[in-house]
Amino acid sequence: MAPAAQHSSPNSLAVIAGELASHINKKSGPRSPQIHMVPTAGNTQLFVANGSRLYNMSPSIEARIEQLLQQQDETGITNELITLGLDMPVLINDEPLKSPKIYALSLAIAQKCNMGCTYCYADQGDFGGPMKNMTADIARQSIDLLLKDCEPGSKVQLTFLGGEPLINRKALRDATVYAFEQGRQRDVQVNFSLTSNGTLLQEDDAAFFEEYGFAVTISLDGIGEQHDQLRPLKNGAGTYGQIIKKIQPLLSTQRRMQVSARVTVTPANMDLPKTLQEFVNMGFHSVGFSPLLRSSSGKGEMSKEDLEQMLQGMIACGLLFEQHVIMGKRFPFLNMVNALKEVAKGTHRPYPCGAGAGYMGVSADGELSACHRFVNEPAGHMGDLTNGINPTLQNNWLASRHVHNQEPCHQCWARYLCGGGCHHEVLERGRNACDYIRGWLHYTMQAHERIARMAPHWNK
Repeated sequence: MAPAAQHSSPNSLAVIAGELASHINKKSGPRSPQIHMVPTAGNTQLFVANGSRLYNMSPSIEARIEQLLQQQDETGITNELITLGLDMPVLINDEPLKSPKIYALSLAIAQKCNMGCTYCYADQGDFGGPMKNMTADIARQSIDLLLKDCEPGSKVQLTFLGGEPLINRKALRDATVYAFEQGRQRDVQVNFSLTSNGTLLQEDDAAFFEEYGFAVTISLDGIGEQHDQLRPLKNGAGTYGQIIKKIQPLLSTQRRMQVSARVTVTPANMDLPKTLQEFVNMGFHSVGFSPLLRSSSGKGEMSKEDLEQMLQGMIACGLLFEQHVIMGKRFPFLNMVNALKEVAKGTHRPYPCGAGAGYMGVSADGELSACHRFVNEPAGHMGDLTNGINPTLQNNWLASRHVHNQEPCHQCWARYLCGGGCHHEVLERGRNACDYIRGWLHYTMQAHERIARMAPHWNK
């Protein structure tokens, strides 16, 4: 029986996850940029990087391809794919995107924060400059930029970030109402999202976020004391208890609104299955984990060994997900849901996200950047609201960040699923999470085969 179908205690789950992680670490490394072998309970599957496609292989085909991999015979692999009828035109060439339309903006509505998280990419909320709020005028100009070229019937995304965006609650609400009305006049659906530390929530926020269908993300880095150590107030006081109390109106109200928990993983909060189960039980719409690969202070960043431990924890969470969906139960582990969807549809992309392309960040002063992480950083500067997007800056960025121009991505089988990794983290720290990313994708491909076989109607 597959591990996912067993009812496991926390200890046995950790053992199974540890064994899987150890095996996956040995099997998920880059052997060819064209293909990857994914063992399953039945026949081994062949992953073809061009198009991100999975195929079942007979034992004889597997043996031939394994021999070619051992010989590092890329010409032979190409010919084998042609023989099997698995070759197809190259879907991603070296041509970068050029001046794509904007479909999403994040507003740094408050470049200030009441918390003192040492690892914060935004230098504890002020992005390395003076603390400030975005004015209503800058917010409206940003929304006008987002909507100006939209076709009737299209959709756009408006996100409020900080710092802590609820410090500037009035501007946030005014901007939401303005964007909604402008979108309605143009027959454009504006979707809203917010990432908050949760400490400043008011009871009436729940009704507002529900009315406008917000996707609300609450940053929670573990349970109780773990969270308090990583996410204290500036005076050092803990925040977990007050956050859990203040999010209750949101959790009980959410219908159109969706409330998610985001956990930044550091060496200090690695009990992922316990954290996941706790937050799922609280009623979050989804729960996701992200490793801390770059912090402004250098504190808490994940080492290679930490990422190996995190992979084990993520696999344990994935096994919990498998157990639930095979039993016909919803289990909102966001990393798993997203990975399975990407594997199923054969995601293939030359960039990891829309940063600098369809998505940009706007600073409190109206400066445009490649994304919210590049606010006040020259490396991601894209223009300003007064003069608009600078096409030279944007197109040079898109040319330089194309996955074919990244090292060592061109030798990796996972490059079109990964897209090269977060631009900001890579530019600051390099690619130190490649083994972790490949390991997680390898596991989710195996899980995809098990779920397709044992719970074929999942996500239909």
